[in-house]
Amino acid sequence: MKKEKSVEELQKEIARLKKELKSKKTYGLVWEDKPEDVIEMCKEKLPVLKEVSNKDIITDEKKPVNILIEGDNYHALCALNYSHNKKIDIIYIDPPYNTGAKDWKYNNDYVDNNDTFRHSKWVCMMEKRLILAKKLLRDTGIIICAIDEYEIHNVRHLLDTIFQEKNKLGMVTVLHNPKGRNLSKFFSSNSEYMLVYSKDVNKASFNDVVIDEEKLITFDQKDELGGYRLEKFMRVRTSWSRKNKPNNYYPIYVSPKMDILTLENIKGYIPVYPKTDDGREWAWKNIPGTFNSLNKDNYFVALKEKNIINIYHKYREKQVFKNVWTNKKYFSEFNGSLLLKDILGDNYFNYPKSVFLILDILKITSSKNAIILDYFAGSGTTGHAVLELNKEDSGNRKFILVTNNENEICTDVCYPRVKKVIKGYKNLKGENIKGLSGNLKYYRTDFVDAKPTDKNKRKLTEEATEMLCIKEDTFNELKTGNKYFKVFKNERKHTAIIYDILAIDDFKKYAQKVNGYFAVYIFSLSDDTYDEEFEDMKNKIKLSPIPEAILRVYRRIFK
Repeated sequence: MKKEKSVEELQKEIARLKKELKSKKTYGLVWEDKPEDVIEMCKEKLPVLKEVSNKDIITDEKKPVNILIEGDNYHALCALNYSHNKKIDIIYIDPPYNTGAKDWKYNNDYVDNNDTFRHSKWVCMMEKRLILAKKLLRDTGIIICAIDEYEIHNVRHLLDTIFQEKNKLGMVTVLHNPKGRNLSKFFSSNSEYMLVYSKDVNKASFNDVVIDEEKLITFDQKDELGGYRLEKFMRVRTSWSRKNKPNNYYPIYVSPKMDILTLENIKGYIPVYPKTDDGREWAWKNIPGTFNSLNKDNYFVALKEKNIINIYHKYREKQVFKNVWTNKKYFSEFNGSLLLKDILGDNYFNYPKSVFLILDILKITSSKNAIILDYFAGSGTTGHAVLELNKEDSGNRKFILVTNNENEICTDVCYPRVKKVIKGYKNLKGENIKGLSGNLKYYRTDFVDAKPTDKNKRKLTEEATEMLCIKEDTFNELKTGNKYFKVFKNERKHTAIIYDILAIDDFKKYAQKVNGYFAVYIFSLSDDTYDEEFEDMKNKIKLSPIPEAILRVYRRIFK
């Protein structure tokens, strides 16, 4: 006969079950995990990047080199996790919207309205890539995800989980199609959204810029600190009378040349009180102590107007960015589709983003030397926007675009667009449009067998040359006269890749004749950097073993 449990034992069991249930409670997105072929293949193949040299665009060697990668963005993000870990400043993505139309594939099959796992597949695809993307961002980095109503709630849950809800900077509603969708039965959609997250909200910041052209008109003056407008320092309101604000009523002394303002009663200086010409006494905006703290960098301006001296201060635009954007330049039809058609001569791509929309979000988020990644690059609007912004403010931003070649989107749309924008083109009216200048390297994803044999390690080293050049930002190959090592350079440094340890002595002889610093990658079946071999050059080089450094990154990703 089974012994019944005592009350004490039952209470313990209930407490245990409560604790177990509590530990299983979660809040967030739940979905059916669906395997993805491009991810599964990485168990057997490791992605690398291979240059397509006949697609190079070099117009100015002093300008930064931008990168276009043709291939699945999961594979490209894996490779970038080696070359650009914590190097990316801004990520802008415009992923497939999963509307149910036949415009998005999962495992080479179109995902349509009848697919019962339609949303799960989309979430699976996005999650894997967002996790990889986060590793690429600097601690100060920002990610912007464009989306519409079909998946906005799902992607927001994903971003809240991966980047943490506390790092959400905001959601912007963008009016991109004022006419709406003509075939809508109920509400006609005319807006899309941008979800903006930081990697660390305590380290992120926005630039102090004006993106609203109407506001820009009002800030019609400029000095070395930027744009401003003049506003009267005297307040003329009942609540700001001398009686109500006695501490704000005091004389400001102005020099005879009207170029110095002070609270000191200096001989020859003219005292100015907050009075109107009818004799009424009002108040200055600030008390004397605050006036003194602000009185620098020509913040205050005295102007003689109708024989009366008026005191002004410079009001600088401290932009508080609204979360509803309705500017006509964001309309995708005119500054997206028609612009692309004007560049390429045909309507190759449906509904590209307005270049001005991306231009403005980059003005807010990016520094002049930022690296911007778009791994759903599509027609290349992000690259176009980066080039436009560099031209506008003499910046040195670099872009990395990643897109597959579904329907030849990379080879026939994205690449030709970037090329024409850089080099110039003739529009549909026959007008010559001057190029924005810049440089581009074109890569395709490729693969090396993943099984950790000596043969495969050697093969990975040989095939990783382009990834190392990308990592070090050195693209100009120098002639060495030795097939067992290669040297690349930029204006600041050199990158050397030694494929055989027997070539170490020959490389050292070569390097000693070259001025400058070397990042040296040396083939090793283990993890040996051969420091002893380079003891006499330790101040000139930095040694790294390959392929082990690459394999470590991939092991973390594919574990």
